[in-house]
Amino acid sequence: MAGLKTGAPTPQALTVHSQSRVLEVTFSDGALFRLPFELMRVYSPSAEVQGHGPGQEVLQTGKRDVQLDALDPVGNYAVQPRFSDGHDTGIFSWDYLYFLGAEQERLWQDYLDRLQAASVDRDTPMAPKSGSSCASH
Repeated sequence: MAGLKTGAPTPQALTVHSQSRVLEVTFSDGALFRLPFELMRVYSPSAEVQGHGPGQEVLQTGKRDVQLDALDPVGNYAVQPRFSDGHDTGIFSWDYLYFLGAEQERLWQDYLDRLQAASVDRDTPMAPKSGSSCASH
């Protein structure tokens, strides 16, 4: 099945906590992760965020207060969040949600380092898109 490694843990419960802005995911191996919406948004697996190849990633800013408006199932292997900033193209497989949870501390530090290197902070509004071939994103 797409998005699943054989024998990989699968979610047993997904709980959206709107007030604290976290998605709580309990996996079949007992792992429990609390994924901040901001982390999910800045690491969305969509082409808008990841680009179409290595080195094309787009640094996301201004996402500190992003909300999760909806969480739609995608088959039996993923969910597709709809964020309050209009982003709704990332499909989060169970494997990817587990990765975000297991690597949350490292990913968060990497995000903060990239913000610092770009001389922006978490609240800096996103720059307008310029002539991209991904205008639909």
